[in-house]
Amino acid sequence: MKDLTKGREGKLILNFALPMLAGNVFQQLYNVVDSIIIGKFLGKGALAAVGASFPLIFVLISFIVGFAIGSTIVIAQYFGARDMVRVKRAVDTLYIFLFFTSLIMTILGVYVSQYVFRLIHLPPDIIPLAVEYFSIYSMGFVFFFGFQGTSAILRGLGDSRTPVYFLVMSTIINIVLDLTFVIGLGWGIKGVAAATVIAQASAFFAIVFYINKYHKFLDFSPLKMKFNREIFIKSIRIGFPSGVQQTVVSVGFLALYRIVNMFGTNTIAAYSVAMRIDSFAVLPAMNFSAAISTFVGQNIGAGKVSRIRSGLLATLKMSMMISVVISVLAIAFARPIMSVFTNDKEVIHIGMQYLYIVSPFYLLLAAMFSLMGLLRGSGDTLTSMFITIFTLWIVRIPASYFLSVKFGNVGIWWGIPVAWFLGLTLSFLYYKTGRWKKKGVVSKKVRPEEEMGEGFSEE
Repeated sequence: MKDLTKGREGKLILNFALPMLAGNVFQQLYNVVDSIIIGKFLGKGALAAVGASFPLIFVLISFIVGFAIGSTIVIAQYFGARDMVRVKRAVDTLYIFLFFTSLIMTILGVYVSQYVFRLIHLPPDIIPLAVEYFSIYSMGFVFFFGFQGTSAILRGLGDSRTPVYFLVMSTIINIVLDLTFVIGLGWGIKGVAAATVIAQASAFFAIVFYINKYHKFLDFSPLKMKFNREIFIKSIRIGFPSGVQQTVVSVGFLALYRIVNMFGTNTIAAYSVAMRIDSFAVLPAMNFSAAISTFVGQNIGAGKVSRIRSGLLATLKMSMMISVVISVLAIAFARPIMSVFTNDKEVIHIGMQYLYIVSPFYLLLAAMFSLMGLLRGSGDTLTSMFITIFTLWIVRIPASYFLSVKFGNVGIWWGIPVAWFLGLTLSFLYYKTGRWKKKGVVSKKVRPEEEMGEGFSEE
């Protein structure tokens, strides 16, 4: 675990972000491998089916992910205040919530998936494949939430490195099983879903074993866990806006897919591949955003608000510099990148158009994510929720629709940077008001470092 309330802000944030970045690269890697194997061996129909499944998956997991964000901020602020008793209570409360809600989401997802795919006008020949993939994938929600929740807990305590090891392990397992199930055994799209579920389960059980062995004060023992109503309410206060934000974003992606679906299988497949490429391209921005959230949370808990501005400036510089490099690479190698996923010339052409239009603006996204991360870390998740909802539903979706009517599928892509620009502007203006400084959950320091309990170290 790592104390982020002492030392050079930029160095702390960089060292915290890099392990998360490495871990998420591996996490996205097995999603990309899925797409490559599907595109090369199962065809563009299967590729479109898997791509269309992810907005629905995002809808089902988004609110729970938002609550986990709230819990992580609560944990980080209690950790900054050196109140390890409440850290443990927050951890138990998060696990109990994740377990029961994951069961509900699994049942709900299996029941509604076919209706949702019809609602967004997915082509009839793709719906059976999408339902088959989603039904198996959703069986792994309990493992997905368990691993993501545990990783979030460790990040809140300043440990961004450990989850990386288990993500690497999970990625290797997923790739090996993908090749075995799809190419070796000929299981088709269900083999891809089964490989992901097994990989997620392996990562979850492994990280739980690690916690029980090396961080005994966290003590992952389901029968001993206690639900804390007070901490749950605090987590909800911070996490509910994030959950609503995530849910609204995920529903927005479904709405965007409905626009995309109007242009047929080639555009759906190209958009699915472009989303995979985007998921890699935005990783630095996302992980620096997560890093500054934990940094801000710990420093607010410790009463060191003066360090936050320096941390933000350092984060902006690092995140935006990396984004410029990624933009250049995405434009220069658009065709080779698309060709990795599919041999279909039309799909490649449409995907290249997406990259040419969207990738030059990753800089805007990086700056917006940094500011949003600061607001979340301070506990001011309500404002970031409103900004996100406004830019997505009032700007991006209407702009993508009307531009697509006039310019075809390229109009959909132009709605994306327009929304990023507005989101960045609103985030910056709110940051300058300083109101986010009063949103913390910790009112005073509770204990000195020497009373933090078993399992703590500053390394």
